[in-house]
Amino acid sequence: MLQNYIKIAIRFLWKYKTNSFVSIAGLAFGISCFLMLATYIVHEFRYDRFFENNDRIARINLFYQYGEGEASNIALTPTAVAPTFKREFQEVEKVARIYPFSVNGSVAVRNGDQVYQENKVVFADSTLFDIFSFPFIEGNKSTALSHPNSVVIDQSTARKYFKDQKAVGKTISMDERYNLLVTGVISDIPSYSHIKFNCVGSYTTLPRSKNEVFNSANDYTYVLLRPNVSMARFQDKVNAFVRKNLGNPNDPASKVRLDLEKLTDIHLYSTVSNQMEASGNSRYIYILSGIAVLILLIACTNFVNLVTARAAIRIREIGVRKVIGAVRSQLFMQHMFESSLTAIVSTILALVITFIGLPELSLLTGSSLSLSVWPGSSFQIGLVVLVIVITLISGAYPAAILSGFQPAKVLKGNRSLMSDGVGLRNVLVVFQFSVSMLFIIATLIANQQLDFIQNKNLGLNPEQIIVVDMSSGIPPAKLESIKGDLMAQTSVKSVSASYGSPLDIQGGYAISAQDKPTGFYIDITAIPVEKDFVQTMGIKLLIGETFSATDIAQVTQQGEELRRFAFLLNESAVKAMGWSPTQAIGKEVNMNGRQGRVKGVLKDFHFRSMHEKIGPIAIIPEYDYFGKLLVKTTGADATQAISLLAKSWKKNFPLRPFEYHFLDQEFEQMYQTEARITQILRVFSSVTILISCLGLFALIAFMSQQRTKEIGVRKVLGASIASIIMLLSKDVIKLIIIAVLIASPLAWYAMHHWLNDFAYHIEIGAATFVFASIIAIVITLATISFESIKAALMNPVKSLKSE
Repeated sequence: MLQNYIKIAIRFLWKYKTNSFVSIAGLAFGISCFLMLATYIVHEFRYDRFFENNDRIARINLFYQYGEGEASNIALTPTAVAPTFKREFQEVEKVARIYPFSVNGSVAVRNGDQVYQENKVVFADSTLFDIFSFPFIEGNKSTALSHPNSVVIDQSTARKYFKDQKAVGKTISMDERYNLLVTGVISDIPSYSHIKFNCVGSYTTLPRSKNEVFNSANDYTYVLLRPNVSMARFQDKVNAFVRKNLGNPNDPASKVRLDLEKLTDIHLYSTVSNQMEASGNSRYIYILSGIAVLILLIACTNFVNLVTARAAIRIREIGVRKVIGAVRSQLFMQHMFESSLTAIVSTILALVITFIGLPELSLLTGSSLSLSVWPGSSFQIGLVVLVIVITLISGAYPAAILSGFQPAKVLKGNRSLMSDGVGLRNVLVVFQFSVSMLFIIATLIANQQLDFIQNKNLGLNPEQIIVVDMSSGIPPAKLESIKGDLMAQTSVKSVSASYGSPLDIQGGYAISAQDKPTGFYIDITAIPVEKDFVQTMGIKLLIGETFSATDIAQVTQQGEELRRFAFLLNESAVKAMGWSPTQAIGKEVNMNGRQGRVKGVLKDFHFRSMHEKIGPIAIIPEYDYFGKLLVKTTGADATQAISLLAKSWKKNFPLRPFEYHFLDQEFEQMYQTEARITQILRVFSSVTILISCLGLFALIAFMSQQRTKEIGVRKVLGASIASIIMLLSKDVIKLIIIAVLIASPLAWYAMHHWLNDFAYHIEIGAATFVFASIIAIVITLATISFESIKAALMNPVKSLKSE
């Protein structure tokens, strides 16, 4: 029996090659897209779950709010948090701090005569490897970071530095300040870990390890709780401790919390700022999950459509088989077998497409994707289940319809049987194109939002600005030397520096004023900068003056009581303080102990992502530490400016490699997630349209074949070619219009919620839906035109000669 099933299935597939190709290709593309998206989804949900005891590990986040000001919730904590938790709470088994040493860029690492730029360098407590189960290749995890000036590196870094030699026992120099002994080598950290580093030095190497302070937050702190400790109950105990010991008795309105966040929640669900790496977005993962399922359903819908459409071809075969003794169950199993064969062939082809497509999807998502991210044998099991599900979804209904034909009616030539399933096919076509329309509209709106972001006036100008990252800072004398070298050249407009990126300023402070009542202050973001920062960034000064050499001199005074700061506030900060821009000039203010006066008011500018509204910000002068060197070129000869900067850099920093990028690249990186989801929508909306059009093409071919004689009669009676084309096309066009009407409100609802994630966004207009409808109709007409024209041009003599 099985041999007979195989023979019949192969013969039928081969006889109707076009239809078989469309069925298999459509299913293969659908399955491949499903597998690729599923691989990415598994990658995201697997984040940090590979660590042993991951259910007992939590990160401590800092929440604070001064008075009635804006609340801040950050992933960083003060140095005192870790030792305090270890001393005060018996529920804590281990605690470790991680200090992001390369937060402002790459770090120069020297091994002999070779110098490397590393941008994943951290320093951590020796307990790091007790909490996180990073596998050791060389060294002992218990002692690897127990002494100052020790470092653990990953396998790729060890291979890069020492080739095939043993790394443990070798010494490397980091940032011209620390000579570190390699005490361990770990396996490369998987891409699905939010903690990523190439080098981790011992925390006791840093001067900050000597001081336990609560007034400055720059560490990531992780705790391993003892077995059977309830994280919720422990959080209550932490809250009570913080209220008792860290509250401000002089300001009861202020709030401070130390919040525990489960390790496995960090990547997809964390909403705090200043994270070690950009977090994922659970909403996008659910969107992609929906896209994966919809694409698979569209592919299965295609198959159902094509099988029911070709039922008319097989009704006589079924009638004969029933007359000679075949029972319905046998016919049902035969057609289910054919469906399973198609599913298996499609799955094999899908695996080939998946292997080819995963590297491209990796580029789209920014993740290192491969089938190895699936744990154990879950991929193989999932593949078998997928084939079974596809067979049942795509084969059960057609098999039931085909096996249910009555032989008497079939052999009498009852043509009403040929129309069985037409209603279902129409519903399935509407479903396919509704999904395609949904993707088209979503892609158009996402593109419009990205264009809006890229073209919106930021209030500063990141174009033509060269950035050199310096995690260890730029000494004042070196900065002045570089500035002198470059400002003498016509290709350079200005040179400045800042503590961090001007496009993503995160420093949180509180500012009060002398003319305000005691206890009044607002939360404010602040960034220390070099005196020419405002001019270099193109920020508009509304009133007052920018920084001068005198302001820098006042900042460099020895002794806190002698230091005076000049403040540049933006419009939002001035408004929050209750002043007009004119009133703000000259006001005495205090920002976390930095005393000074307001020297100027700046027009509001975007200093963070457009997901956030512009808030208060203060710009203050600094002299002794900058993380980013900013060089504004004229744009006429950026190549010359880069060459001059490289020459000056080599003169001032002969031991540090010269690396640079443009500031607008940082701007693009801020919206990588949105750009990626938009690109994914483009790709997979194209796939859904392709699959739908493949099915529609085959469907029109069958319809034309079934109506060949009708068309011949109409032509003999004088019907024009245009009327024949309209006859074959009008029903499909009606279905597309219905799909547009169904998809439009769904797309508006989904994208309206997506846009609400942005503080600044476009408004969805009717033109988008009209344009999307035109695209769908044009694609449909292009798909069906070939077969429609072919049928309309057929010689009626040939089609009617058998009558």
